[in-house]
Parts: sequence; C-alpha cells; structure tokens
Amino acid sequence: MNVTSSSERELIKTTMKFRIDYELLTRATQAPARGTSTIVPGSVWVLYVALAFAGLTYSASGQEISRRESTQADPHKSSETSDASEQESRHILGIIPNYRTSPDFDSYEPLTTREKFKIATEDSLDPGTFAVGAFFGGLGQAMNSNKSFGQGAAGFGKYFGTSYADVMIGNYMSEAVYPSILHQDSRYFRRGTGSGRSRFGYAISQIFRTHSDSGGTQFNYSEWLGNATAVAISNAYYPDQRSAASAVSKLAMQISLDAVGNVLKEFWPDVQRKFRKLREAN
Repeated sequence: MNVTSSSERELIKTTMKFRIDYELLTRATQAPARGTSTIVPGSVWVLYVALAFAGLTYSASGQEISRRESTQADPHKSSETSDASEQESRHILGIIPNYRTSPDFDSYEPLTTREKFKIATEDSLDPGTFAVGAFFGGLGQAMNSNKSFGQGAAGFGKYFGTSYADVMIGNYMSEAVYPSILHQDSRYFRRGTGSGRSRFGYAISQIFRTHSDSGGTQFNYSEWLGNATAVAISNAYYPDQRSAASAVSKLAMQISLDAVGNVLKEFWPDVQRKFRKLREAN
C-alpha cells in the first residue's frame, strides 16, 4: 500500500512539473501572429489528456511492479513474468501503433536502413495512425485553428489530411531518414525492471538520448531534427501557421507527445498483465 501511494505522489510531482514547464513555454511562444492563439490552447489540452492517461498507466502498473519485485525469488513466477513481457503488443489500447518497441537491450542487433524505413512505413500506414490523424483533424476543426480550411466535410478533409501528414512525415524523418543518416537506432528499448519512478524517468530520458547502430549511447538527434524538419515542411500546407512562435509550439507539442508515448510503451505490458489477471480471477 505504501509503495503504491509513494508512486502516485512521485507521479503527481512529475506531472505538475511538466505542466508548469509547458505553460511557461506556451506563454513564451504566444505572439500576436495569426493562428497562434488558437493552436496553443488546443495543444495544451491534448497534452494534458495524454499526460493524464500516461499517469493512469503508471499508477495502474505500480501494484504490478511491486508484486513482480516481491516474487523474483520464485523462479517459476519470474519465468512466467519474463515470458509475458517478451510479447510486445503491436498496439497500445488497440489503436496506437507500437512497432518500434523492443522488450530489452540485452541481445542488441542494429537495424539496416531498409528495416528502419520498414518500421516507419508500418507506423505510418497502420489504421491506428489514420485514427490519430482523424482525432487531431477533428480537434483542429472544432477549434477553427486554420480558418482558411473552412468547416463542413471539405474542411474536415483538409484538417485530416494535414494532421495525417504531420504524423507520417514526423515518422519517416525521426524513425528512418535521420536514423539512417546519423546511424542511430530509433527503437524504444523497454527497461521493464526497477521501481516505477526509475522506469518513468528512463522513459522520459529516451527523448534526449538513444543508441547508435554500434550499440553506444548518443544524444537523440534523430528525434529532435526529425520533428523539427517535419514542422518546417508543414509550413507548406498550413497557411495560417507560419510564424516562428507557431513552429516552436508545434515542435514542443510533438516532443511532449513522444515523451508520453515512451511512458505508455514502458508500462503498457504491466497494465496488460494486471487486467489479464483480473479477468482470470473473475
């Protein structure tokens, strides 16, 4: 009981820190440029929802983590847990693509350029990615963030197309193009062991560091340059959002969502095990 409450307290502190930092960033980037004042509130709202869901995932996995650590002395239970963790789901919540998650780093094998582009293609053409594009497109239309797109079915088509383009271009740039040029590995390698706090910190840190094809550790240039390039390209199809402030806001939003995505990838197998055991108990 004490472990769970401690994990929740650490989660609240971390979430509040992200919230304060992001609010300071959005206030700094809000300029009188056209379109900026409408996109920032929507971005903050989406980020809060993503953070809240990541928080629920983290909290739900807390009890499972403590139970696993207490049973490490039993080889049969340890083996069962290990086998379950090896089976990485291709989707989180049955929607969010999860093609570039690896269960561990113990038997590391670098990806070829072809394999990097294959992962980016799987992420981009997955039905869940189209659903994500539709969600962000609908949100943008509801907030009228690009007035030139208009409303109605035609307007939604533009919002959906541009939102999907954001995701697809970001995937290829950060998962295939820059990793191939810089010889970096864009996969997320789950830690899977340790306290919830240490795993949460590890997941966030992978936004800033990654593995090279030789197995070493480097700054995650692919993540930052890939998303920055995607934002620059998006200026071609976002006529209402071509200011520097808007670009910084979109980049911060994408990086933040990728950080939340890492948290989901780290703890999702724990949540799956917990709910599976609940179903079996009932």
